[in-house]
Amino acid sequence: MISENISLKPFNTFGIDVKTKRFARFANVKGLSDILSQRNEDPLLILGGGSNILMTRDFNGLVLKNEIKGYEVISENEENVIVKVGAGEVWHEFVLKNIENNFGGTENLSLIPGSVGASPMQNIGAYGVEIKDVFVELEAFHIKTGEIHNFSHKECNFGYRESVFKREKKGEYIIVSVTYRLTKKHKVNVVYGAILEELQKNGVAQPTIKSVSNAIIAIRSSKLPDPKEIGNAGSFFKNPVVNVSILNEIKKTHPTVPNYPAPNGKVKLAAGWLIEKAGWKGKRIKNYGVHKNQALVLVNYGNSTGAEILDLSSRIIADVENEFGVCLEREVNII
Repeated sequence: MISENISLKPFNTFGIDVKTKRFARFANVKGLSDILSQRNEDPLLILGGGSNILMTRDFNGLVLKNEIKGYEVISENEENVIVKVGAGEVWHEFVLKNIENNFGGTENLSLIPGSVGASPMQNIGAYGVEIKDVFVELEAFHIKTGEIHNFSHKECNFGYRESVFKREKKGEYIIVSVTYRLTKKHKVNVVYGAILEELQKNGVAQPTIKSVSNAIIAIRSSKLPDPKEIGNAGSFFKNPVVNVSILNEIKKTHPTVPNYPAPNGKVKLAAGWLIEKAGWKGKRIKNYGVHKNQALVLVNYGNSTGAEILDLSSRIIADVENEFGVCLEREVNII
């Protein structure tokens, strides 16, 4: 059923109070197809968890909430298991289900907000792991024809927080299921120092996928505000990938600047570090600002507008570029 003139405040983790002209939920492909048959020429916006979006205005179109559920083991052998998951499943609940089943590969992605369907769209990643590392394929509804198309790993064309669905196929498909290859014989990834520190603090000498997940949940909880308490969309900016010459220039004044190897001889810088050094960490303007514990996170303390937060992000981008010669890119989708 399509409703009209609905507030989207409960459906975006920033808690921005904007309205949509029309709104509907779907729990299967048939429901999606039936709704789209009533679409007319309205603009279309698909929401999963609403955790990677900043609404700056009312939406004069049709918003669809993806609520396709399901968790199915397709096949398995001694080492791996193939699991197919509905795109409307909550991502963190999916991770916890994997751990409960002793399936490894997603534990480093614990507590990332959002839905399963968003995971390949933006190739989510954290603590040394990205979706592309466990992804097999996905099914997507082609909006124009109503057909279901399969996309392989190669066809998704994954990049850093990127995929074909954010570039050349943007707006053409609605992801309905994602299939992952998980491990039964685990090799945990604890290369990030913060994980090792947390494990040592808890007296864990032989990490399991559960202890790694618990460590990451503790780390993220200490740094990132709960969207139920303070409106936010997690990391607002991507970590920039730059030429070594830019890193060397920054090192002249900041010799200990954090940096990590990146493809093609480039290096990745920590956007949070750049924002903090530019003086923005913890700054508050009226009812919005930059979180006190993590400079990557912009927050809505209550009743701020998306336009105000967008303007704040523009000011941060300008200051970082002015100070370091690095142009930050927003990770959050702006509507």
